[in-house]
Amino acid sequence: MINIKSILSLICLSATALTANAGSWQNNQSVGGFNKVHIYTPDTQSSVGNGRALLVVLHGCTQSVDAYLTANLEDAAETYGMVIAVPDAMNKAGFNCWSYWQGTKSRTAGDYKNLISLANTLSASTTYNIDSDQVYIAGLSSGAAFANTTACIAPDVFAGMGISAGPSIGTSSNGAIGTCEYANVAQRCEQYAGSYGSYFDSQIASIAHGDADTTVDQCYNRQNAEGMGDVYGVIELPGSTAIGSGSRTAQEFLWEEGRVSMLWLNGVDHAWSGGQGASGSYVNGNGINYAMYLGQYFLENNSRVDRNEAPVVSAVMATVDGSQITVSGNISDSDGTVEKVFVQLRDDADNVFQYTDNTVSSGSFSVTSASLADALYFVSVNASDNNGALSDTVTDSVRVGPQPPDTAPALSNIQVTVSGQCAEVTGEVVDINQNLASVVAAFSTGPVTAGVNGTLFTVQACDLPGGEQSVTVTATDTTALSSAESLTFAIDAGQIATLDGHIAAGRLDYTNYANCYLEYSTNTFKLNEIEVSGGQCQWQDDDNSCAGPVQNCSGSTPTAPGNGGGDGDSDECASYTTANYYHKVAGRAYSTGNYYTPDYFTVGSDAPMSGSTWGTTTLSSLDGEAWYTGTCP
Repeated sequence: MINIKSILSLICLSATALTANAGSWQNNQSVGGFNKVHIYTPDTQSSVGNGRALLVVLHGCTQSVDAYLTANLEDAAETYGMVIAVPDAMNKAGFNCWSYWQGTKSRTAGDYKNLISLANTLSASTTYNIDSDQVYIAGLSSGAAFANTTACIAPDVFAGMGISAGPSIGTSSNGAIGTCEYANVAQRCEQYAGSYGSYFDSQIASIAHGDADTTVDQCYNRQNAEGMGDVYGVIELPGSTAIGSGSRTAQEFLWEEGRVSMLWLNGVDHAWSGGQGASGSYVNGNGINYAMYLGQYFLENNSRVDRNEAPVVSAVMATVDGSQITVSGNISDSDGTVEKVFVQLRDDADNVFQYTDNTVSSGSFSVTSASLADALYFVSVNASDNNGALSDTVTDSVRVGPQPPDTAPALSNIQVTVSGQCAEVTGEVVDINQNLASVVAAFSTGPVTAGVNGTLFTVQACDLPGGEQSVTVTATDTTALSSAESLTFAIDAGQIATLDGHIAAGRLDYTNYANCYLEYSTNTFKLNEIEVSGGQCQWQDDDNSCAGPVQNCSGSTPTAPGNGGGDGDSDECASYTTANYYHKVAGRAYSTGNYYTPDYFTVGSDAPMSGSTWGTTTLSSLDGEAWYTGTCP
């Protein structure tokens, strides 16, 4: 089992057709009864079950759903193969709240109906490939109470919940900002479920609260956790565990079988805990990344998920005896038995020969072909277990007959897949002499050597500048014969944030503030990173009317400040130029001294920064932890 403490320590933690963009946000979607839903679709799949997980996140009172675009939800989405959906409540109460304290609580009422419809609509879409056994709901404050209520109403739909700073279900609106109201959480939750109560046998719940929260009474954290423990019929385990690292930590309390977790988020006020770099209305960057915690907690403790391990094929060897090929190897299955081994032979004229071994014994297999014509044969081997799980495919190649004259490797079926500022190139390479030396892709940022598995290769480059790009793939053999293919593609290097958010991130400064504010006010807008000269980029909107300073491109990799470039490291260096105050907001600086004219210093290196609050300083860092004055050299 994956250790959740070690993972968190490492990371510090409808009306409209649905078309997913992997690794990116789709904003303002109309789906599941909601007019505005932000949806993030990751490149990855869940490491358990079948497909992706889904996490629905509900905003708090006075909080816009746009705040979650800068809450680091993408980290959890990519790490755990989890689609994120952030809906804007349709039936709001005062102060933009989810109306958890009023109205009918049923599967067919108001936003409860809409949330169930949202989850089911996304799960049913083949575009998102969501595993219906990995559907979860979470929220902050009123959104947390509403999420808890919804998960109780529909435990068949929602396998787990993440309740952050939420008043207990069934309490009044006065209980949210006044003194703690007692609630029999278990009784109310079971009443809401009605005939669906049997699904509580496999539901799980994480309950969290910031220990610096002075808005919603902290009493609800334990009341909610104990209440859900009673619903599930499990008791709290003794002791607690500190998770996270550095200044971003939490205290975790667990119930039997991991069915309930209760977190105290250290240093977090009444806000969603987004981890380092998170920002936005009621989003706090001082604590752990709660979405990352939820991803790991759900992964480890969801008992609805199919966790059958597929067989593993290893040590595959293809040997030739006359005109016959014998393919042998080892096979194992950690939680079952191997039923069949499948062997496919394909020659360089695309003739296919297939064989099955139904008599696997002692962890090994051996398959011998019929007599074959002289040719180069590509071997593919996989296996299935007693539960139908299929292993990864292992490939090899072998020749029957004499070697042909030296010939350059042949490239085919080359494709480019773009996600954000990353491009992945895949394709096939065939070397009939079996002496392939390398496959190299030359991107605008430099050459990258591809990984080759049999005849298939894959290679990726990230931090590419925006705009039209090209890549040239070259396959070379040991005799220096080579072939090459070139492709073009486009990179969208845009970032979406408010004007203040762009300034805090270093994409804009105050030079062009008036123009940007007149055009966008406090709304979010997109900036694209455009290369303007060698290694230098500028963030611009679509017509360049709102643009930032010329600075190092985000994909540049200069040496660390002050090290003279002699260590040979390939760490990436980030550089930002903005007001000292916004460096502090972004976690790159801190201040001391007089309240009105404080002194500012860099985080990590403690270097002094001139100009007090509104002085403009350029800071750079190799690791995002230690910051130095000056640009990346």
